[in-house]
This record gives sequence, structure tokens and C-alpha cells, in this order.
Amino acid sequence: MPPTLRTRLVSFVVAAVLFTVVDLVWLTAVATDLYDRELGPLLADEPRAGAAVAFYVLFVAGLVHFVVVPALERGRVAGAFGSGAFFGLVTYATWDLTSLAVLEGFPASLVPIDLAWGAVLASSVAGGTTLVVRRWLPVPADTEAR
Repeated sequence: MPPTLRTRLVSFVVAAVLFTVVDLVWLTAVATDLYDRELGPLLADEPRAGAAVAFYVLFVAGLVHFVVVPALERGRVAGAFGSGAFFGLVTYATWDLTSLAVLEGFPASLVPIDLAWGAVLASSVAGGTTLVVRRWLPVPADTEAR
């Protein structure tokens, strides 16, 4: 039984909260010095809020559509963690590898760190969202045993 609109909306909200909290911890407590050191002159003085919000909305929508909803349909939380990791790797590779290909001075040393972060972030958000949504909303009977 396909997830309802309510399930999709709850999934989006849960994923958006998790993604925002986890990514902000990474950006403010862990990676600030790394990005300052590696990207230095490429960084804007202040982040562009509109672009950041657009990225968060699109990333979370893609994660919910391509990872969380299929995991809920199949009743497989573990699949959300694995597929989330792959989604994060692919999406973060889009930025990092394109930047490495076309931006003069883009640091190659940042690429594996960022790709790993994308995989960890998306995996934890997709898996966490799937766990929370399964707990809050009823799971269709035909998917529980799978």
C-alpha cells in the first residue's frame, strides 16, 4: 500500500528537522575550520540564505521521495540507511566532483571528506526518519512482515 500524502508530509517534516539539526552541528561545530582552511577565498562572507534553503528543501524532498518512501513501502528500515548513504554519496559527489572538474583551486583533499559526510548525513536522516515515521504512523499490514 503506497504511503499517503500525510505520511509523505510527516516524513518531509521529520527529515527536514533531522537534516537541519545534524548538518548545522557539522557545519558549526566540526567543519567550520576545515571549510575555512580548504575553501578560504571561495567562501562568501555570509551564506546566501535563499540558496541554502532551496538546497535543504530539494535535498530533503529527494531523500524522502527516493529513499524514505520506498523504505516505508517495503517495511525495511535497514534499506533506508543503505539507500540513504548512496543517495548522499551521489548528491554530494555532484557538487564536489563538478567543482573539482571546473573550479580552479578547488581542493581535492576536501572531496573524500565531503563525500563521506554526504553519505553519513543522508543515511542517518533517512534511517532516522523511517524509524520515527514507522513509530508515529501505522504501518500497512501487508508490509510489516517483509
